[in-house]
Amino acid sequence: MAARWAARCLWGGREGRRFISTPTVSRLTSDEVIQMRNELFTKEKERQLSLHPRIEKIEVKYTGKSHPGSVFVMNKALSTPYNCAMHLSEWHCKKSVLALVDGEVWDMYRPLTKSCEIQFLSFKDDNPEEVNKAYWRSCAMIMACVLKRAFKDEYSVNLIKAPEVPVISGAFCYDVILDNKLNDWRPTNDNFRSLTRDARKLIDKDLPFETLHVEVKVAREMFQHNRYKMEMIEQKASQNMEGIVTLHRFGDFVDVSEGPHIPKTSFCFQYEITAAHNLQTNQSELIRRFQGVSLPIHLKAHHTVWHKLLERSKRLVTEEKYLEAAVECHEPKDGTEEGKTVSI
Repeated sequence: MAARWAARCLWGGREGRRFISTPTVSRLTSDEVIQMRNELFTKEKERQLSLHPRIEKIEVKYTGKSHPGSVFVMNKALSTPYNCAMHLSEWHCKKSVLALVDGEVWDMYRPLTKSCEIQFLSFKDDNPEEVNKAYWRSCAMIMACVLKRAFKDEYSVNLIKAPEVPVISGAFCYDVILDNKLNDWRPTNDNFRSLTRDARKLIDKDLPFETLHVEVKVAREMFQHNRYKMEMIEQKASQNMEGIVTLHRFGDFVDVSEGPHIPKTSFCFQYEITAAHNLQTNQSELIRRFQGVSLPIHLKAHHTVWHKLLERSKRLVTEEKYLEAAVECHEPKDGTEEGKTVSI
């Protein structure tokens, strides 16, 4: 348990001594916050489904390479791209990471709202940029779930955001603020191994990523205990006329995320949480950037390559570094054609 690790570090390694927090009456435990958000997500999802008491039919035309022109009759606001993939083949169900719905990148478990054209994206596409982004984003959300629960009720854990960094950066990230009693804690390799074990348990559960678009007041109610998420919600709502905020959930864990995400946690194969860096900011609170690396089930790596990826993922990933890396990725080299997006 992360709280025990932190206590040992802060107390000079003496066994049996732990910090005991005395939460105020208004403060909820991490599990209570997760449960509250999960229940509100389910309630809002059911409310939105009730807006369609009659099942309406829509036509979805498949425009991919195999079976082009196939038309599926699906249920409006209920059927998803995954349901369409089921009509094509087992390969499409297992390999499809995202869908393109009328040219818009779409989660595989996000309901379709109108007649449309559809095709599917995978890791083996010529340009896997959107797939790579979704994979990194989902890996970061899994790590956020682990961090939120790792410290139990003894220390506060405030999730801030998952920086949108490309795979070329070498690591997915999530910024958090831990209880100030843990400011002197430096995670050890054993700590990271324990966090990784918790992540793999979630991966093995094969949990689907669900999408829900909600009004800003619903999002505020869910994240009222996290001022950083509240600021993000206001920002996201201001970016569209309807004031809509996009949420995602896997299992019982809900986060503010534009998405899209991979279909299920089981798409992750090799997965490690590898580093935590203190960020220099103007805020009085200490922000830590936790980092990790992963490869999907479709792209397994030899242990030598994986070891190199692990070492690389421990370096601090910053916005400046990943922008430089992105430029290098697209620069032409040795007189060849312009650089292309690199797959995971």
